[in-house]
Amino acid sequence: MIEKVTLMNSLYDAYGLLLTPKQKNYFELYYQEDWSLNEIAQQFAISRPAVFDNIKRTENLLLDYEEKLSLVKKQQQRLHLLDCLKTLSNQGDILAKIQKIIALEGLDEGLMEE
Repeated sequence: MIEKVTLMNSLYDAYGLLLTPKQKNYFELYYQEDWSLNEIAQQFAISRPAVFDNIKRTENLLLDYEEKLSLVKKQQQRLHLLDCLKTLSNQGDILAKIQKIIALEGLDEGLMEE
């Protein structure tokens, strides 16, 4: 469950601006404030299944955004490569990692020739 919460919060950080205010509100209460479905339902005078459905649709929407845009995955790759760069001492290895970062950004055309 902790892995799911971490993933959902990472996706929310990347794509939260694309959500409606209601989606943001329910999501933040559930994932960031640790409210139960019942607490959210009582707060907004709606049914528990309505809250569950909204949160589930929001989760699926965030996963869909990530599937199409891969912002979180690319950020994780960048951070991993940066960690690798910090520990490398061989210049050839550093150049290969830099090339991977540039390719990850879609900037490899033209830049690698300079």
